[in-house]
Amino acid sequence: MDAADVRSTNLAVVLRCVREQAPCSRADVAAATGLNKTTVSSLVSELLKRRLLREVGTAGNRVGRPAVMLALDGASYAAIGVEVGADYLTAVAVDIAGRVVLSWRRALPGAASAPPRAVTAVAALTRRVVARAERDGRRVLGLAVALPGTLGAAAGAPARAWRDADFARDLAAALRIAGLHVEVGNDADFGVLAEYRFGAHAGTADLVYLTGGGDLAAGLVVDGALRPGGSGYSGEIAHLPVDPGGPPCRCGRRGCMEAVAGIGAVLRRAGADPHTPDAGGRPPIAEVEPLIDEITARARAGDAATLAALGAAGRDLGAGVAVLANVLDPRVVVLGGHYARFAPWLLPAATAELRHRAITAEHGGSRLAASTLGLDAPALGATARILDAVESGRLPGDPDGAAPARGGRSPLGLTGTAPAAARAAERAALPPSVTTATDGTRR
Repeated sequence: MDAADVRSTNLAVVLRCVREQAPCSRADVAAATGLNKTTVSSLVSELLKRRLLREVGTAGNRVGRPAVMLALDGASYAAIGVEVGADYLTAVAVDIAGRVVLSWRRALPGAASAPPRAVTAVAALTRRVVARAERDGRRVLGLAVALPGTLGAAAGAPARAWRDADFARDLAAALRIAGLHVEVGNDADFGVLAEYRFGAHAGTADLVYLTGGGDLAAGLVVDGALRPGGSGYSGEIAHLPVDPGGPPCRCGRRGCMEAVAGIGAVLRRAGADPHTPDAGGRPPIAEVEPLIDEITARARAGDAATLAALGAAGRDLGAGVAVLANVLDPRVVVLGGHYARFAPWLLPAATAELRHRAITAEHGGSRLAASTLGLDAPALGATARILDAVESGRLPGDPDGAAPARGGRSPLGLTGTAPAAARAAERAALPPSVTTATDGTRR
């Protein structure tokens, strides 16, 4: 490792330390990292120039000269995460400090469409997010895309539908943004990254996230690190056997976890069958939220049949989670996606079943909790992937930290224009739909 590599690593160490301990002083950083004060002072100066850190006043309760405190500076950068759902796209942008600066959702064929159309749609939405970031004076640190389903290690796409596609390569080619780092991952893995960095149980070293969407899968953090498995197949819990005499599953077996406790199963058991299920018997996303509204309204009203159905689904969910608990011994299993809406009725029965079946229950064991991050968790976790890369040493260039000129050329090479054919394809991929952004604008 040469001197430049050492300095890059140390810059990342200081940046991560400030995120975890802010507000903190240079002396605090030196004490926490073991770097000497002179080195820390030099590193902090560079991070200030890069606009990755900022000074936030002084600490007046110390002996001697007040220490200047440091915090992350979120004003100059943005990390972009996109989730490709079955019939929607979600885009989220966060600053260095993890504050959401943009959140858009569009009803649009995503993973349900052919890969080329999905690539075009994601490219179109990403360009709009990048343009918005530029208008706000932000540099884009990178783009990560959450895809549904199992990722083949080489293919970089959901194994069942797009087995031979290379989504990251095709998306980078479609975007034509020089220097933009693009990567893909699955929604469960990015969901658990969101919980680990931003959620109510952030920093929990052993953490599981259940997707609670069209497919059921688990994202795993073990010993503080994401564990996708040797071939990217870890966490595929949909077909864990829970009830051998249960309903048929789309895989051809009976009583799999998804068939008895996936979101589609919860809807069916509560008597709110979708009108137009897909080939696997799962409800389209457009129908899910109205059906959930219907079921939760009945549950709040004390409807006995609904409460019994949710309790039964909760018990089966707890039985499946117990398998994970006995194998992985996580501290927390987070119910994400639509599960969070059902949490008041699922959690009691699921927790009781988990305690009954988990061998670690007598020692505290695993516990179930509802996600607080909402439906954007996979896209938010995609931004966490980009921020993690920055904190691992992939720092943005130009130590002078010049922000992109408004309306000008981005430091990533985006000119803001594209060939006419590409613009036409993007318009076709993104029909005029109205969504509400976190900043109150309508897009």
